[in-house]
Amino acid sequence: MPIHPKDVLYVDGAPLPVMPVCQHFAGNEKFIQKGFAQQRATAQGEMAVFDVLCDLEDGAAAGEERETAEMVGALIASADNSFSRAGVRVHDASHPHCMKDIEIVVRMAGAKLAFITLPKCDGRMDALKILSYINHVGEEAGLKRLLPLHIMIETHQGLREVFDIMALPQIEGVTLGIMDFVSGFQGAIPASAMSSPGQFEHPLVRRAKLEISSAGLGNGAVPIHTITQDYKDLSVVEGDARRARAEFGFLAKYSIHPDQIAPIVKGMQPDQTEIEDASAILISAQRKEWGPVGYKGKLHDRASYRYYWQLLDRAARTGARIPDEARKAFFH
Repeated sequence: MPIHPKDVLYVDGAPLPVMPVCQHFAGNEKFIQKGFAQQRATAQGEMAVFDVLCDLEDGAAAGEERETAEMVGALIASADNSFSRAGVRVHDASHPHCMKDIEIVVRMAGAKLAFITLPKCDGRMDALKILSYINHVGEEAGLKRLLPLHIMIETHQGLREVFDIMALPQIEGVTLGIMDFVSGFQGAIPASAMSSPGQFEHPLVRRAKLEISSAGLGNGAVPIHTITQDYKDLSVVEGDARRARAEFGFLAKYSIHPDQIAPIVKGMQPDQTEIEDASAILISAQRKEWGPVGYKGKLHDRASYRYYWQLLDRAARTGARIPDEARKAFFH
C-alpha cells in the first residue's frame, strides 16, 4: 500500500498548526451570523476556508462589554458555528474587562472556541498572564484541551519582546497591528505606511513584519498578515495577500469586509504551476517509496519533498485546484 507523505516526512522544528488562511473580523451579531453563513457556503468539504474572529475590543460599546461578551459566547456555542472555527478578540491585558471577556466566553463557549486573540501585547509578561488565566478558566469549565492564543503586536515594547513572547506554549498565531503600530511612531512614519504599497515598502514597517514572521515561524506559530484598508478594489486585497505570503512568509491574513475573504484566500494559495510541480514530484516520490527522484532535470529527496507536501497540503485547504492523481493519492 502506498505510504502517505504525512507518515514518512518528518517536520524540522515545531510543526505549524493547521488553520484557515483568512480570519474575518465581525463585531456585532448580524456580522457574526453572516460570517457563519459564508463559512458554510464556501467550505471545502468539512473544512472552513476562513475563521470568524468575533471582536470584543472594537465591537463592544463602552458600558456594554458584558452584554457583548455574552452575545458572542452564545453565538460561538450555537449550532451556527458549524465548523468550530470562531475565535474571539478580547480587550488588551491592561483593560478592566479583559479577564471578564475571557471568563464569559470560555465558560459559555470554550468547547467550540477556536482561539483567543490578545491585542496590544506589550511583552512576555502580558502573554503569560493571559495564558495562565485562560488555562485557569478552562480547567474550571472542564475543558479537555488547552485553548490557543493569538498575539497582536502593536507597540515598540511588544516588538522588542516578540521572540520571547512566541517561545511561550499555546501561542498559535501572531500579527502586526499596523494602525496602532504606525501611530505609535508619533508622526515619524507617514500615514501612507498604513496601507499599500507603503506598508510593504517603508523600512520600519518591513522590519516589523519580518521580525514578527520570523518569531512566529521559528516557534511553530502562524504569522497572520495585517488588514488591507481598501475593500472596494479587491485586486489590492489579493495582491496584499500574495505579497505577504511570497515576500514575508505570512500564511494567513485578516479580513475586515466580507468581500475581502475570497481574494485573501486566492492570494494565499500557491501558484498553480507550483501546485502541479508539487503534485508530480510527490506522486513520483511515492512510487519510489520516497527515495530520490528526478524532475525537470533536478534531483529531489525527502528534504524537498517536505517543502512540496506542505505546499500541496496548504493548497488543498484553500480550495485550490489539485491535479486528479494527486488528489486521489493524498486527499481522498
